[in-house]
Amino acid sequence: MELKQQLKLSQQLIMTPQLQQAIKLLQMSRMELTELVQEELLENPVLEEGPDPRDSSVNIIEESAPEVRAHEAKKEEIDWERYLENQSNEAPMPAVRRGPDEEMPGLEATLSTSENLSEHLGWQLRMGDFVDDECRFGALVIGNLDDNGYLKIDGVAPEEIVPRLSAESGLDPEDAEEVLSMIQQFDPLGVAARSLEECLLIQARHYGMDDLVLRVISDHLSDLEKRHYPAVAKTLGCSLDEVYDVAQIIAELEPRPARRFQTEEPRYITPDVYVHRVGDEYFVVANDDGMPKLKISGFYRSAMADNPKAKEYIQDKLRSAQWLIRSIDQRRKTIVKVTECIVDKQRDFFDKGIEHLKPMILRDVAETVGMHESTISRVTSNKYVHTPRGTFELKYFFNSAIKRDHQNDIASESVKQAIKTIISGEDPKAPLSDQRIVEILGQDDIKIARRTVAKYREMLGILSSSKRKKYF
Repeated sequence: MELKQQLKLSQQLIMTPQLQQAIKLLQMSRMELTELVQEELLENPVLEEGPDPRDSSVNIIEESAPEVRAHEAKKEEIDWERYLENQSNEAPMPAVRRGPDEEMPGLEATLSTSENLSEHLGWQLRMGDFVDDECRFGALVIGNLDDNGYLKIDGVAPEEIVPRLSAESGLDPEDAEEVLSMIQQFDPLGVAARSLEECLLIQARHYGMDDLVLRVISDHLSDLEKRHYPAVAKTLGCSLDEVYDVAQIIAELEPRPARRFQTEEPRYITPDVYVHRVGDEYFVVANDDGMPKLKISGFYRSAMADNPKAKEYIQDKLRSAQWLIRSIDQRRKTIVKVTECIVDKQRDFFDKGIEHLKPMILRDVAETVGMHESTISRVTSNKYVHTPRGTFELKYFFNSAIKRDHQNDIASESVKQAIKTIISGEDPKAPLSDQRIVEILGQDDIKIARRTVAKYREMLGILSSSKRKKYF
């Protein structure tokens, strides 16, 4: 055994920090990019908001200040004289005048949040006549409610919840059941129920419904869900019309007490690109509204002239700023280029509607625009386009193909739309089964399996035929 030194020459692919930044910018959403630009404006003193980064001033900077390579950093210097001369010819920034409106509170100070379920129930608990142990038990109950307002604890059976919470709060189990019954009468009615049956019974008793309704909820809720009305009528010894009436009454009750507290904050979408139709042609235009326009700042002339260390620091920041401007501009051009390709391949969709959406995969666009599939995936993630047909995520236009014998392949999204159209036109008293939908689609040369129809139907949020049937 001996030690040896060997010299080996090999090639390997290394991603530079600049390339990593460009890839990161490409997959960012519009909001994330805006936040990143704002952070860079705060951290990099060379950057400032100004005219479009593609104007003549930036071009002159880019021509006069080529990117310095690592091994030539000391040899190549930026032409600061030309740079400063160009910046000195720019018009001064207008002075900001403060008016009386700036003394008003900002938007953040005037926003208000809606009351959630826990706060609403907590206020009612504090306003009630409860002792300390009961308040602790009530707080534990409120803290263990799920999104629908039911009292549930993972891994704990419904009948064991109250004994467990009563032991934690130091309240007697019998008193705990009584306090829970009082909480269940809070607004919204039926909250803190341990099951759907208990929730509906609380509401039915509160509204003074007759014994037949209570018996159906207690003993025949599963039959009611499956629409087995004749079996319920036979068991209870009543007429079928009475069961229909009871079903209508129960349908008026609220199975999810916390529904009105589940309102989510609205999600606003700002399109990254617009597709405009002019005559018979479509034009893709990038949406630059709201995006900060970056430029190179020119207020560091004296510091660079007097202090060599300051000049080196600013030169490094200048390279970073230039690369950020180039990366954002390249991102913009890439999104427009990919969108133009999508519009060209999905022309029938824009002309005729969703029924004519064609199957398309990432490779189709990647080969056309001359990019890798991973790049197309990054471009289409969290990017939105506003079209005459509505606003869509760019990924919406990529669909798998459904084979047809005598016609062109059809996109899976078009098949979903066809299923939705078929079900919307069915007879409510005799809904179409999945197998019948398969047969109807087969008449249009769309051959898919029954389980595929069931999968698409569930994705559309449509119930099965047995649950769609209406008896009244």
